[in-house]
Amino acid sequence: MPTRLERLPCTVEVEHTSDNLYAHVVLDGDPEIRPGDQVHVHGDPIAVPFGERRTFRRTASLRRAGPLERFWTRLSARLELSELYEVSFTSGRRL
Repeated sequence: MPTRLERLPCTVEVEHTSDNLYAHVVLDGDPEIRPGDQVHVHGDPIAVPFGERRTFRRTASLRRAGPLERFWTRLSARLELSELYEVSFTSGRRL
């Protein structure tokens, strides 16, 4: 089964302040993003000066994962999550 590639307009919101440092992408039409899918935003690199928050309109490519790739993504995510179970919260000292 060939992978599907969709081109969609999107909104990129970037904030670079003392309180927040983030970049969010919202695809128009709110398509469902499933495990293994990839989103690539096209256009020039975005640089936001410190203390500012800006919004940009861009085009993005959404590449849908095939069944095998989706299965592998779910499996590897579960294995990576299980590594967190091995964390110990004891102080290591005796009272």
